[in-house]
Amino acid sequence: MLHHISFGVTNLKRATDFYDAALEPLGYVRVWSDFEGEEDTQAVGYGKPGGGDKLALKQHQSASIAPGPGFHLAFSAPSRQSVDRFYEAAIRHGGKDNGAPGLRPDYGPNYYAAYVVDPEGFRIEAVINTAA
Repeated sequence: MLHHISFGVTNLKRATDFYDAALEPLGYVRVWSDFEGEEDTQAVGYGKPGGGDKLALKQHQSASIAPGPGFHLAFSAPSRQSVDRFYEAAIRHGGKDNGAPGLRPDYGPNYYAAYVVDPEGFRIEAVINTAA
């Protein structure tokens, strides 16, 4: 259903450091960067290697406000180990814990996920929903 999503960020350098590290264990990379021109026109995009972006981060000096509780962005993970590595990398690069890696039986018997809040306040998740 969704083609891509964009987040406005106040500090693109900090955000790219975070997402470069957090998304790598899930198999996602920075697929394009635009650091030319005025600061508020700079942006980066993330997706599968060789593909288009599914997540874009766009620099905005005016205060960006992350959506509150009830909104989060979930990234598909290739394995439970990659969920663990996502969480560890996210915490090491300025993310805040919002739910350590583990099974979430309320969502199904194989739902394995980790939740973090990125440095800009966006709630994100890495999840795999298959048997180990």
